[in-house]
Order: sequence, then structure tokens, then C-alpha cells
Amino acid sequence: MDKPIRVVIADDHPVVRIGVTNMLTEEDGFQMVGEAADGNEAITQTLELMPDILLLDLQMPHLPGLEAMRAIMNGTPTAKILLLTSTITTQQIIEALHIGARGIVLKDAIASHLHTAIRTVHAGDYWIGGKRVVNLVSALHDLMQQAQVPQRKTYGLTPRELEVVGCIVEGCSNRDIAKQFTLSEETVKRHLSNIFDKTGVSTRLELALFAIAHHLVTPSS
Repeated sequence: MDKPIRVVIADDHPVVRIGVTNMLTEEDGFQMVGEAADGNEAITQTLELMPDILLLDLQMPHLPGLEAMRAIMNGTPTAKILLLTSTITTQQIIEALHIGARGIVLKDAIASHLHTAIRTVHAGDYWIGGKRVVNLVSALHDLMQQAQVPQRKTYGLTPRELEVVGCIVEGCSNRDIAKQFTLSEETVKRHLSNIFDKTGVSTRLELALFAIAHHLVTPSS
């Protein structure tokens, strides 16, 4: 008979730890051997108990999940790490995989994915985006392409207002903008007033800096 997969759960919420423990112990093939409530405990439990799988919360007190994972990986454990998280950015996924994570399970998908994710990772593959991944290099390449094109947040600005923002970044005056789009200067002023309200800035300089920082426009080279 195959040995059960030995698991440690590290999460600062007791309800999550209890829920995961119950979920895994109800099914054959899994053995919960430890739990931790913060990043430091996660390191200690993993290095002392040497589980097959560490389920590690991304956001924890004292030491965040990624920092705890760095420390664990430096301790050269045999444990394979699955991150548990409510939300995660593409950039965080890339960073986690580079550090040594074997997969990510979203907390709202624990009930449907956790057992399969653990078995997948234990078998030597990866679990990314809710599915088994065999070729990590290919998956990382796809993720990096996604990370290079961040989703554009427009803050409720209309297409015309975004065009005006672009002109402000380029240093155009109200007269320049009016001439470019065949508008009256009064209309340009109204657009700027709306833009200031929506973005929470009060000057043209603040708007230009805000636009660049939040990728509203790409400044001309």
C-alpha cells in the first residue's frame, strides 16, 4: 500500500486550517502532520517535520508567505510547496515559481482543486491556473508575457478624456488640445475638470505623473 502524502498547513486563519485538515483527512492517501499560524512557524514546522507537501498561505503575520518560502528553500527541504491565497498577481506567481513553489491554489477553489493539486505536485508536476503543468519553462514564458501587458485601469475616463490625458503628458496647452481635436477651449477645460475629479489630482503636473504611474498613457520617447 502506498504511503500517505504527509502535509503541513500554514495559514493564520484557524477556520482555514481546520477546514483543510478535515477535507484531507476525510480521504485516504493524506496525513496531516503539522500546522502553523504564521510564517516563522511555517519554517520551523517544515524543517522539523519534513512533510511531503507544505500548504502555505501567501499572506501571513510576522513573515509573508514568499519570505517564509525563501527561508524554507534555503534549508534544502524535500517538501514541495503549494501556495494558498485568495488573490495573487501574475508577477507574484512568477516570483513564487522562481523561488521554488510548485503550484498555487486559490482559496475559493480549495474544495474542487486541493486533492488533485496536492497529488499533481507530489508526483513531480506543477499546479498553475487550476490545472496540471508539466513544462514549467513554457508556463513561465506565458506568465511573463501576461505580466508585460498589465491590465489597463481607466478610472472611469472616457476615450476622449484619455486622449486629453495623453496630451497633458506631452505638455500640450488647452489651446493645443482644442486645436488638435477641433474643440473649444471651454470644452477642454470641462474635460480636464472631469479628469481631475475622477483621478483625484488637482494640477496638470500631478495628472501627468498619475497617468504615467498608472499606465494610462505611454509617454513619447
